[in-house]
Amino acid sequence: MRLYILDLGRCDVDKGAVLTPGSGDGTRIDIPIVGYLIQTDDGRNLLVDTGIHRKHIADPLATHRGKPFAKLLTVKMRPEDDIERRLGEIGLRAEDIDVLVSTHFHFDHCGNHADFGRARILVQRECYEAARGSDRFPRDLFDLPHLRYEMVEGDTEIAPGVRLLETSGHVPGHQSVQVRLPRTGPVILAIDAIYTAENVETDNWGVYMDQDRARASARRLVELARAERAMLVYGHDPAQWATLRKAPAYYD
Repeated sequence: MRLYILDLGRCDVDKGAVLTPGSGDGTRIDIPIVGYLIQTDDGRNLLVDTGIHRKHIADPLATHRGKPFAKLLTVKMRPEDDIERRLGEIGLRAEDIDVLVSTHFHFDHCGNHADFGRARILVQRECYEAARGSDRFPRDLFDLPHLRYEMVEGDTEIAPGVRLLETSGHVPGHQSVQVRLPRTGPVILAIDAIYTAENVETDNWGVYMDQDRARASARRLVELARAERAMLVYGHDPAQWATLRKAPAYYD
């Protein structure tokens, strides 16, 4: 089994307002936008998230122009950060993806779902229902008739060595992913259950939709990583990002 970490661009953000309220308010930093590709031993390709829609390459404010949030976040996306280009670097096309794991429906995680009509798309039922019932999520990016969603509820093994972990708090029904690699060992992709190491170190969940659930989910992931000696990959941590192996290199 292999795990590829896909570089899908950056966002220039107000650190305190977007990640760690009360710490770094007004300080601008670049955070990574990330996807993951898991190749299983039985030859399947599992993609985790699809990044930001490619329209942001030409228009960084395509999603938030005219909204207050535009002052807090600006997309920085190059042509090579497009999900199609990143998959191409490892010899794949959108049609080669068997399963798309949709962790949640924020614009930086579901931007290119439309490309993956061939794939089974796995999402927590709570997440799907909450997103379809709220104008806080970009339905034009994910609520499309040609996409094949399959609902999961709670922790679910989707392939030998690949398990979805229900980690609500950031949004209802958020999910993280655990991968067991033969050489690297266990890897836990926290996604947005934990933005950065600082969120854990300072117990800061102030920007999460449900702080109590977020705290519980983060603690669970930290404890699981400790118990299994797993590599815990945060969702948007610039310091950790600099240390990670990016595609076309991989972890196995």
